Amino acid sequence: MAQPTQLDPFSEVRRDSDAGAAFVLESKGSGWMFYFVIFIQTAINTGVGIGAILLAGECLQIMYSDLFPNGSLKLYEFIAMVTVVMIVLSQLPTFHSLRHINLVSLLLSLGYTFLVVGACINAGFSKNAPPKDYSLESSKSARIFSGFTSISIIAAIFGNGILPEIQATLAPPATGKMVKGLLMCYSVIFVTFYSAAVSGYWAFGNESNSNILKSLMPDNGPSLAPTSVIGLAVVFVLLQLFAIGLVYSQVAFEIMEKKSADVKQGLFSKRNLIPRLILRTLYMMFCGFMAAMLPFFGDINGVVGAIGFIPLDFILPMLLYNMTHKPPKTSIIYWTNISIMAVFTGAGFMGAFSSTRKLILDANKFKLFSSDVVD
Repeated sequence: MAQPTQLDPFSEVRRDSDAGAAFVLESKGSGWMFYFVIFIQTAINTGVGIGAILLAGECLQIMYSDLFPNGSLKLYEFIAMVTVVMIVLSQLPTFHSLRHINLVSLLLSLGYTFLVVGACINAGFSKNAPPKDYSLESSKSARIFSGFTSISIIAAIFGNGILPEIQATLAPPATGKMVKGLLMCYSVIFVTFYSAAVSGYWAFGNESNSNILKSLMPDNGPSLAPTSVIGLAVVFVLLQLFAIGLVYSQVAFEIMEKKSADVKQGLFSKRNLIPRLILRTLYMMFCGFMAAMLPFFGDINGVVGAIGFIPLDFILPMLLYNMTHKPPKTSIIYWTNISIMAVFTGAGFMGAFSSTRKLILDANKFKLFSSDVVD
């Protein structure tokens, strides 16, 4: 596996004296490699930004519907509220500005998982628990497509380790920092993701919603968790989604502002402040508009995982390793890397196709600016 410092022939992460730990990707060799990485990064950042705003809006809607069952506010109105908050928070100037938010996000993830797992276990044993159906789809082709979509979603979940890798290259020793960051990242993801997924599937079977809070508050019948638990969980996940949206959007901001900013002037100078306000506001408005217009949370995860995280996590490192170190074509390392690239290229294509197929099929279930998120 390639180490972060071995990416230097193609790109570098640069520290700017005015921007703290802000970083930009600079082309240092093959032009196609630069644009390939930029395309993947843009797909990931935009997809995660849209998904974070969409899910945050849905969480507000859940809280609102519990307090006001006959309320008139729609999902797109909550998404607009979230977008306004994100526009304000996005003005934090650099990636380094988010270091405390990252720590709070970690604590919120653990707190939310604890509440959700406990609520799912309680719901599973409740006398009002819905009937559980663990059967698979009847069509073999549908099961295959669903399998590749799931692979893409899992790749999107575990692909969050990209950010610790990038941050680790900002100061030596890169390898040690990267390993520590990845171990922490994947440990938290494994504990939070699988505990919530397993408990939710056990409690609700294949009718489990992608937002488990909606399963705990069914449209028909009483709530399967105390209102206080649901409310606290909503607050936790809402705050965490703000942090996630900010972290991923900041990378996009750095790429955009590489051309618009004047590094010779101060970070808060009029020359740099006005373009930053305009660009970040327009970016957040675009993400919010797409979230409101196309509320496909599960499908967005699948597409982002297929065209973003799979290439960046499983294909690009092996390609860069072979191009940089040029191991003998008869060596085990060379052919192991080639095999991994071939397998995950196929998985990425199939995941993109199956996720897009599901998105098209789900398009029949809703209208533009629907008030319900499509799984």
